[in-house]
Amino acid sequence: MKLRSQNWFSGVSLNTFVHRSWTGAQGFSRDVFDGRPVIGICNSWSELTNCNAHLRMVAEAVKRGVWEAGGLPLEFPTISLGEVLVKPTTMLLRNLMAMDVEEAIKGNPIDGVVLLCGCDKTTPAQLMGAASADLPAIMVPGGPMLKGNWRGEEIGSGTDVFRFWDMVRSGRLSEEEFCAIESAMHRSAGHCMTMGTASTMTSLAEALGMTLTGCANIPAPDSRRMAIAQQTGRRIVAMVQEDLRPSQVLTRNAFENAIRVLMAIGGSTNALIHLKAIAGRLGVPLELDDYDQFARTTPLLLNVKPSGRYLMEDVFYAGGVPAVMAELGDLLHLDAMTVTGKSMGENLVGAVVHNRDVIRPRDEPMATEGGLAVVRGNLAPRGAVIKQSAATPRLLRHRGRAVVFPNRDDLLARIDDPDLPVDADSVLVLQNGGPRGAPGMPEWGQLPIPEKLLRQGITDMVRISDARMSGTSYGTVVLHVTPEAAIGGPLAAVRDGDWIELDVAQRRLHLDLPAEEIAARMATWSPPEPLYQRGYGRLFLEHVLQADEGCDFDFLRKLPDAPRDDVAARFAKMGHS
Repeated sequence: MKLRSQNWFSGVSLNTFVHRSWTGAQGFSRDVFDGRPVIGICNSWSELTNCNAHLRMVAEAVKRGVWEAGGLPLEFPTISLGEVLVKPTTMLLRNLMAMDVEEAIKGNPIDGVVLLCGCDKTTPAQLMGAASADLPAIMVPGGPMLKGNWRGEEIGSGTDVFRFWDMVRSGRLSEEEFCAIESAMHRSAGHCMTMGTASTMTSLAEALGMTLTGCANIPAPDSRRMAIAQQTGRRIVAMVQEDLRPSQVLTRNAFENAIRVLMAIGGSTNALIHLKAIAGRLGVPLELDDYDQFARTTPLLLNVKPSGRYLMEDVFYAGGVPAVMAELGDLLHLDAMTVTGKSMGENLVGAVVHNRDVIRPRDEPMATEGGLAVVRGNLAPRGAVIKQSAATPRLLRHRGRAVVFPNRDDLLARIDDPDLPVDADSVLVLQNGGPRGAPGMPEWGQLPIPEKLLRQGITDMVRISDARMSGTSYGTVVLHVTPEAAIGGPLAAVRDGDWIELDVAQRRLHLDLPAEEIAARMATWSPPEPLYQRGYGRLFLEHVLQADEGCDFDFLRKLPDAPRDDVAARFAKMGHS
């Protein structure tokens, strides 16, 4: 087969002289350009992203494998999105990173690409970009960090941070103790070691068939992370020779497998948005009802925070994603193609569960339904999501009066006011936290419990918003209300004192008002002023889709029957510009 990169490097011409000479200035001998597949290593390394701070070492391991298999590895950087430091939210920039990845792959002499990811948005952004480029691609996540430990208690990112902070706010934990926990929780590079969005999305990358078997959950500092990275480097060269592309792996069956795994592991609510966005890049139909269908028929198997007690290091030792998928067995499409060149069923041969308290048997699950549920009603006509596995069971059916915050600033200003008219039965409502309203749909959905209620021993309340929340979060939190308030969704009509009903078993979210009253309120409503007037922020506001559509840009989804034209390869043959 003719390699794509040979459009840049093959033959003798002014064009190839320029390409070989400038690339060879890095010390490559001329023979590396003679028929070797060029493997791009798409690295989201950054010292601003602790989750991905070790990916330079992972890249070196990938390069060893590429050289061994006869390829030419060329590493390149992209935007790196660190969930902790980037403001207002990495979700605002996920699509920008996906565009960066896509254009870097398509515009360069690359035959195949290895995607190095870790933190929350870096995984979906790379998969979105690689899916749109549709050149042979395979992923190596950086892996979860080691378990935290404080006074003999194993503690994890996010989940325990929120718990300890509420203890500080209620006077049950001193600031000195809180500072001691700060240095005990995060002991290595790697992404969150709870089942947050990072662990969810890297696990789903494997469930989609986009990593080598067993790759997702290896802890970041474990030497096996480097070993599988080297194996991945060898495999991508073979994938180029086989011309095995994301469009052949990321099929409808692959996404159904990923949804099954999402429900079984109690994964992040954010995965609904990211999987929809990835599917949209390939024209694969995926709807909120698909998630709920699989939620009702998939048991929760993984006993991991925030839905259980263990951490990701324990999940790896128990068998990781392959063991979970083997336990799901006939619920999966085992004939789905994967980047190994084999079916998912072939990959899972020999997968064993090593700890039955971490990965439960199907006939003794943590819960009979999956971790997430989709609810609808006049308050969320196009749907909303709740992580039922991390909610308080008695609140999954609840009726209470709304306490409304029109925006995040108002929430922070009033939530701890001793005169706030709120009690344990109230429903906290945050408006304008969605893709356009916030903007960027930040992780504001886990509204804090008012301090006066914390001091009464209240640890959970029903909370509703059009925002997201961290996958490490917990509580009876309804998220992604669609359409969002900022574009005139019914959430914008809610006022203090309105009765709201939540019934997760019936998948119902209802504002107890006549339709005429809601319409009358919306007739006097006006949208909030946009925060951005220029640049990428303006582009985002003008083109972002709603949560149920994946929050991608409308112009980035695959067009029906669009011809595939490798513009960069055509230009490479046309001569030096």
